Amino acid sequence: MKITDIDKNEYADFYSDYLNLVPKRTTLQDGFKEGLVSVSDFFENIPAIKLNHAYAHEKWSVKEVFQHLIDTERVFQYRCFCIARQDKTALPGFEQNDYIAPSMAKHKSVKALIEEFKSVRHSFINLLNSLSDEDLKHIGNANSNPMSARAAAFVVMGHYLWHIDIIKERYL
Repeated sequence: MKITDIDKNEYADFYSDYLNLVPKRTTLQDGFKEGLVSVSDFFENIPAIKLNHAYAHEKWSVKEVFQHLIDTERVFQYRCFCIARQDKTALPGFEQNDYIAPSMAKHKSVKALIEEFKSVRHSFINLLNSLSDEDLKHIGNANSNPMSARAAAFVVMGHYLWHIDIIKERYL
């Protein structure tokens, strides 16, 4: 399954920026497995002096961005799971800024964040491996918008690409 398999009716327009970053030839499972390595390597190789750096007042530090990515993956994994299981419950949005301070990301080591990321990513890979293509095509309601299970997964891929580009441009 590739990003080109998704129809516009499977996600809200505001996810387009993320989805457009996912390479057309990347399959869902391969993208998640490749991301496991590339994301870990990316954050592992950021100089320690930059990890608590924020490029402007009231912007997140690099470690907080990483935590945000992990938290978002958790939320979208849950969305993918619920939708694939044909749960008709309207899934809530989440206020990303409310999650950062309680996460204590600034006080975590990059090694701890990488381990947390790997754990969450392995869990999502296991979920994807347990779902059929038909499961992934189901459409539910997330944040008051339609979303397919596969769109939820692909958004995660693009979301990492989006933020890694921002880190390269504004933080490093």
